[in-house]
Amino acid sequence: MDKRRLESFSDGVLAIIITIMVLDMKVPHGADFAELWPLWPVFVSYILSFVYIGIYWNNHHHMLHAARRVNGSIMWANSHLLFWLSLIPFATGWMGENHFAPAPSSLYGAVLLMASVAYWILQRTLIREHGGGWLLTKAVGTDLKGKLSPLIYLFAIGSTFFQPWIAQALYVLVALLWIIPDPRIERTIARQGDEPE
Repeated sequence: MDKRRLESFSDGVLAIIITIMVLDMKVPHGADFAELWPLWPVFVSYILSFVYIGIYWNNHHHMLHAARRVNGSIMWANSHLLFWLSLIPFATGWMGENHFAPAPSSLYGAVLLMASVAYWILQRTLIREHGGGWLLTKAVGTDLKGKLSPLIYLFAIGSTFFQPWIAQALYVLVALLWIIPDPRIERTIARQGDEPE
């Protein structure tokens, strides 16, 4: 299968996810700026989720750009990732509407945790298909951020029931870890043209 079809489908799903999130934000009926204040948790949760979707889109793009081919296993692993990402608008809305209450915040963390696991599975599936000599395999290396993020999510989920603000701080921390693309991946993509087929 042509990898461009998988990329296009994934891009479309991610665009729809962002659209659903923004359409889920309700416009206040008043014409005063004071009407916006009660909506701050909804807006903050939207910003955080928008950043997460952007991070996944960016890293997904780099990973598939470096791939030479896709197979059925890769397609299913990609669908698995998109499933968890498609739950982000629901978790975002519930958390924002309930002012970062424990149960919605823990669900939000669980969705982020499962999305990170699904991304790891997709990454491993691509590496298995392309082999240990694939440039992206070398670029990923020990993948410290990829191993650390699920642990942070687990701690955040547990903290929602004791100190909810810690969970939110940890969700922001993981986003900050990933917001700047890994320079190793950037260099790998730049070198890809020199790699023999």
